[in-house]
Amino acid sequence: MTTYAALLSPMATAAHEVGALLVKSPRRATAPSPDTMDELATAYLAIESPATAVMRRHLDALLPGVPWAEELHGEHSLGSGADAGLPAVGDAWVGDVIDGAVQYMQGLPQFCVSLALVRDGEPVAAALHAPLLGETYLAAAGHGATRNGEPVAPSPRTRLEAAFVGTSHPPFIAEQPAAAAAAGRSLAAVLPAVSAVRNLGPTSWQIADTAAGRLDAFWEYGRDDANLLPGALVAREAGAVVTDTEGRPWRAGATGFLVAPRPLHGELLQLLKP
Repeated sequence: MTTYAALLSPMATAAHEVGALLVKSPRRATAPSPDTMDELATAYLAIESPATAVMRRHLDALLPGVPWAEELHGEHSLGSGADAGLPAVGDAWVGDVIDGAVQYMQGLPQFCVSLALVRDGEPVAAALHAPLLGETYLAAAGHGATRNGEPVAPSPRTRLEAAFVGTSHPPFIAEQPAAAAAAGRSLAAVLPAVSAVRNLGPTSWQIADTAAGRLDAFWEYGRDDANLLPGALVAREAGAVVTDTEGRPWRAGATGFLVAPRPLHGELLQLLKP
């Protein structure tokens, strides 16, 4: 039987090929630049569709018969809408060929390819690749997490006042008004307590950078499973604490997410409580 760790090399290969395709693709697919959401969506799909086909070609061959989460919305899934639509039991692929699509379409460098295998609702193998950085995070359940082959670990910082933290929001946040309100409230609470708060682009990559100590913590409100699942596994395997914003172990479908090293996690959790 294939182990989770054995999946990482072919997953990385798939992510690298997708990343190479994205780098070669024109990011502004229409002239003049898209000026409406429909135009932007058309331009994005022209790039996303061939990239998705590359990812699926690799991974459908790797684990034949394993479905993709977005195909599984319905009565037997753990979520819908902004949730990943995961099966409650069994395997599913969760992938985002352009996490950070807004930045990508604007010609900015902050984007990555994000991919996870999920089993019984939990991520068990993950690959994240930022082609312009030349960096790849990999993690498998029970096998730790790496960046470019080297183990990663969270920040050793113990005082929140010096912390550099990140936050983001799900795509189409207007469809989740409670999450938008919570994001504003939480930013007002966290800003005075830390050295800086930034949104550095792709959600999955910010979580992985927290796992590696580049960021001291990351939080987000709203349902955003496809972007949270890969990073959550990298963070857990690196030794960070990954919970919802109530302090419970994070699972797909939760409406809040917090990752931090243990010395900072409790303080941030208190700040995020209404």
